[in-house]
Amino acid sequence: MIKVPVGAPKSYDICIGGGLLSQCGGIIRQALGGEKAVIVTDDIVYKLYGEKVKTAFEKAGYLTSFFVFENGEGSKSIDTYNALLKELVRENLTRSDLVAALGGGVVGDLAGFAAGTYLRGVKFAQIPTTLLAMVDSSVGGKTAVNLESGKNQVGVFYQPDIVICDYDTLSTLREENFRDGVAEMIKHAVIKDAELFDALKEPLMPQIESLITRNVTIKRDIVAQDERDFGVRQALNFGHTVGHGVERLSDYAVTHGSAVAIGMAIESRGEVRGQIIELLKQYNLPTETPYTADELTQAAFSDKKRSGGKITLIIVDKIGEFHLESFTLTELGKFILLNHI
Repeated sequence: MIKVPVGAPKSYDICIGGGLLSQCGGIIRQALGGEKAVIVTDDIVYKLYGEKVKTAFEKAGYLTSFFVFENGEGSKSIDTYNALLKELVRENLTRSDLVAALGGGVVGDLAGFAAGTYLRGVKFAQIPTTLLAMVDSSVGGKTAVNLESGKNQVGVFYQPDIVICDYDTLSTLREENFRDGVAEMIKHAVIKDAELFDALKEPLMPQIESLITRNVTIKRDIVAQDERDFGVRQALNFGHTVGHGVERLSDYAVTHGSAVAIGMAIESRGEVRGQIIELLKQYNLPTETPYTADELTQAAFSDKKRSGGKITLIIVDKIGEFHLESFTLTELGKFILLNHI
């Protein structure tokens, strides 16, 4: 097992290895203590790993219960959040106990938001089971639910107390879900690591442990400099401004990674754009969208990242290097129209 220590803004470990689900209760117990654990997951992940994780938690001495909801972005809602809070009350969870997120990004976002707001914050463990959650959403402390008007519009910054990445769970992922994680790895490489970009051109699974480690290290270092997304952390939004627009326009029929892939293709320019598109196509990630430039502009400009009358885009100068540029609505429309495929 590899441990990637996180020192700021909060100290915790990201544990990476194979076979960690059967050990997760003991690992968490040693790090966090507590008496009760409410494990939040969706119906698909519960069927795959619920019993294994329950056994691991009970073996470690936890009184364990589950909150299981329907898989999908549609469940990341105020209604599901409210139901989860009621479950935490029923279980009489205290601030010395913990909430654990077992699953992908939707599970982690929802469980983290509940953990960060119930009793003004209880202990929180992330146990991601998708590549996307392992390399991106489980690290960094962003938690949220969606509103009808947009994605992740209600949430808090709430760092986990431990993250456990068992990459053996990747064997049960559908190909499209695995590609979602690859899109985020490409994003990290584009903004910060040219060597990682080259590594992604080679077969992934033989190097999966090192790839996950490199990706969480990149995100750890960026978040340590700017937890609340006012400066350098905005680089992690590369592809997300247009990407979130694609998700919303499709009513979330387009998965997050596919939407981000489209966003990266549209938000990049020059020689680097061709390099990014080539790597995206290597993994059968989309680079085109049927939505018009005007539709994308309007959807993007309603994104929560807008500040006043402007929105910031991440402009990649070359692989591994970027700068930030602010755009008005008109300027953003021209930019998207220029790069619309």
